[in-house]
Amino acid sequence: MKTSSLIKTGAGFVVLLLIVIQFFDTDKNIAVVPSENAIEKHYRVPDHAQGILKTSCYDCHSNTTAYPWYNNIQPVKWWLADHVTSGKRHFNFDEFNSYSKEKKLKKLDEVAETIREGEMPLTSYTIVHQNAKLSDTQRSEIEQWVKEVKKQIE
Repeated sequence: MKTSSLIKTGAGFVVLLLIVIQFFDTDKNIAVVPSENAIEKHYRVPDHAQGILKTSCYDCHSNTTAYPWYNNIQPVKWWLADHVTSGKRHFNFDEFNSYSKEKKLKKLDEVAETIREGEMPLTSYTIVHQNAKLSDTQRSEIEQWVKEVKKQIE
């Protein structure tokens, strides 16, 4: 077989594969009913802090994701579904009150640390969601809010 024939066959296979995988769906992370364990139902979350959290954190760390248009294309849909599942496994604002006291305190420390260190929100998220980038003021505001919630818990 000639090299050009191999390239055409390989390219055809890739195109066919990309078409076929479009028929495989994923479950969407969209809660029908708000969770009774949501953090804001049990602890004070000022409106401005809530706005920051919803813009910068909730797509991956809650039971409701605002999906972008490109979520309709595989393999991006799989990647996003895995990303959201992983984010919720690490911390879920909508299930916060189901955590033990110790876990709540630990998770809040992690929130403050990852935001302070610039680890969250992820760069892969803020590239597309520019409004999710946190300013120093917003980082400080979230850290202060975390301290207040920890006092309520302790």
